[in-house]
Amino acid sequence: MPLIPGHEFSGAVETVGPDVSKDWSGKRVGIFPLIPCNKCAPCRSHHPEMCRDYDYIGSRRDGAFAEFVAVPESNLIELPDNVSFEEAAMLEPMAVAVHAMRKGAGEDSSQHEDNPPHEDNPFHEKNSPDEDDASLEKDAKILVFGLGTIGLLLTMFLKERGYSSIFVAGNKEPQKEKAKALGIPDDHYIDSRSQDVISYIKDKGGADVFFECVGRNECVSTGIDCAAPGGKIVLVGNPYTDMTLPRDTYWKILRDQLRIEGTWNSTFLPRNSGKESSDDWSYVKKRLSEGRIRPSDLITQKFPIEELEEGFHIMRDKTDYYCKVIMEADHSMI
Repeated sequence: MPLIPGHEFSGAVETVGPDVSKDWSGKRVGIFPLIPCNKCAPCRSHHPEMCRDYDYIGSRRDGAFAEFVAVPESNLIELPDNVSFEEAAMLEPMAVAVHAMRKGAGEDSSQHEDNPPHEDNPFHEKNSPDEDDASLEKDAKILVFGLGTIGLLLTMFLKERGYSSIFVAGNKEPQKEKAKALGIPDDHYIDSRSQDVISYIKDKGGADVFFECVGRNECVSTGIDCAAPGGKIVLVGNPYTDMTLPRDTYWKILRDQLRIEGTWNSTFLPRNSGKESSDDWSYVKKRLSEGRIRPSDLITQKFPIEELEEGFHIMRDKTDYYCKVIMEADHSMI
């Protein structure tokens, strides 16, 4: 308080400012909520997610739980006719999941021929020094630990991308059902409440890539212990706790030459060039428009905006299982 939250949203452009193309009026759009400074080294190198001085709709300025919300033109992405408002409201978490997936695969999601690296870019090398990093084998053993919204979306995109050996770990029966609906077989689902995740994965040879989607100290340690020699741990979950490592766990990082990769937000490039780019948001938009992913399957509750408080209480008090809660306002989905 008093800031108005809401950063995962879609809607229609009601009106435009004096320096904005009138062509946007009435357009159905998704919104990239991070507003980069466009001046710092990460911004100049097409990494707005690492901006040193960013603004953010819904957490640093008023967001979408309002009658109207002001959005810079460069943060809009026009929706294809066959993409619904509710699907578009999930563009932001989907792009976060894709960004994490690409980190796990060793890709640079913002680098493409239309946007060559700047000379002073410290965040990208023209040629990967590790060819294995650049092309994760499709049969690589992958473990997604934590099946909240991001973990399930990550699993969805990994499946769509063609990875064939995906294991997931959750702690709720509805999570298991969601994972099965995404095509995860029973013997690739690990119930972290009753099964030893580390022993289970070690028996399979260890995880080549471990996605930590919880943000707890013990889960990070689990990831390190689960990793195969030369494996990678991708840290996705926001931290609930301080992070500390026992000495033996640290030794494993050294002896097995593990790679610890952080991931944050997603890449998005303005639509003023008229060319489709390979950033995370375009990646998601393309798959949505082609019907290759179904994020609406993860929506567990829908409320009219007048019942917004009830939806928040479910999430805060955990009175019911939820994955993604959608709030509907008129013809827009927030």
